[in-house]
Amino acid sequence: MPGRTARRRVLRVFVAADTAADATRTSRADLLATEEPLGIRIGGQAVSMTMRTPGEDVDLTAGFLLSEGIAGSAADIESIRICSGERCGHGDHDGMGNIADVTLRAGVQAPAPRRNFLTTSACGVCGKASIAELRVASLYDLDADKAEVTAGVLAALPDRLREAQRVFERTGGLHAAGLFTADGELLAVREDVGRHNAVDKVVGWAMRDDRLPLSGCVLLVSGRASFELVQKAVLAGIPVLAAVSAPSSLAVELAQEAGLTLVGFLRGGSMNVYTGEERVA
Repeated sequence: MPGRTARRRVLRVFVAADTAADATRTSRADLLATEEPLGIRIGGQAVSMTMRTPGEDVDLTAGFLLSEGIAGSAADIESIRICSGERCGHGDHDGMGNIADVTLRAGVQAPAPRRNFLTTSACGVCGKASIAELRVASLYDLDADKAEVTAGVLAALPDRLREAQRVFERTGGLHAAGLFTADGELLAVREDVGRHNAVDKVVGWAMRDDRLPLSGCVLLVSGRASFELVQKAVLAGIPVLAAVSAPSSLAVELAQEAGLTLVGFLRGGSMNVYTGEERVA
């Protein structure tokens, strides 16, 4: 499996502030965040191809299965093997990236194959054919989760997440998802070129560790809060989702409908609470 970073030679150009005509040019090595494909197969049938940063691929696959409504718990998954196409026993693999070969528990329904199953690092729902396919029924009642988190704890979370982003410090090119308790204790952090992948890695870790539902927890994501991230939080039973940037209108609608507390623009000691303000003490 490739590493999480790749080294490339770049041309560094610096223009002095007092003149646009005088620029210095130097050649140096630079670290890039790795982006590679991961094919997900169930019983030998390709169901998704996602672009991700290598690492925690089993957790990523488990989180994907939950977010797609394929598996509701770790008990629904018999095994997840990370392998090449040849080692998985399917000869049509082109040798690029990795394959997550999934075997579901007997009686668990595998999804019907669809023609477009490419998921880019920028979009976690790109393979969906219609709006109806986007929504997945929740297994947990978030309205019953009476967890509270103080505004002070929320304000401190972005710095704690940034401190835990090891690969971002070297590349500047990764998103992150951090799972915290309501008291601000960091439980897990994952990085990836895609926000949705980072969340799937966190949720998949929790699922495989039999921690679902993640009652009383706060999920913090870098960047914006999209519909897909809200849905992933809801499906994992997380009552509070916070983002350092803005939510989308559909994300707010789903959060309101599901009973999720949605916080946006969490930065510099301020925040916007879009839904579920009763949980912010």
